[in-house]
Amino acid sequence: MNRAAFEKEVINNQEPLRRFLLNLCGGDGALSDDIAQEAFIKAYLNINSFNGLSKFSTWLFRIAYNCYCDNKRASQRFSTVEINDRVHMAGESSDSRYKNQELYMALAQLGEKERSAILLFYMEDKSIKEISTITGTPENTIKSHLSRARLNLSNHLKTIGYER
Repeated sequence: MNRAAFEKEVINNQEPLRRFLLNLCGGDGALSDDIAQEAFIKAYLNINSFNGLSKFSTWLFRIAYNCYCDNKRASQRFSTVEINDRVHMAGESSDSRYKNQELYMALAQLGEKERSAILLFYMEDKSIKEISTITGTPENTIKSHLSRARLNLSNHLKTIGYER
């Protein structure tokens, strides 16, 4: 892949990747932008390893997901309690800062694997197979994560009084 093709792919995938990371990071825009930037740099430096066996977006999302996991391990900042605290504080200081704070709070109730699966499946329209490739998790396990995540999100919405 040449530089022009890479730039075109990055432009096509930049917004979905940033959205995925923003949601994965519980609305922390600065952190998600840092991780996205790291992913784009790693992708560029390793473009020769892209062999076309999957979509470019799947390959790029895998790199970004790995960057997120590396960041999480290094900083130990993403416990569910801390995400909840951050979202509550953001909601108290500025409603406009996080338009989707209820979504972030619901997502924070999920485990990391469930949250990743639900974000990739519903928000980024990735297939079970692509999610499996991105996260390095077997397809049947992804299906289980999605099922548990749906149930947990449904229960959370019921507890806050959300009715369809």
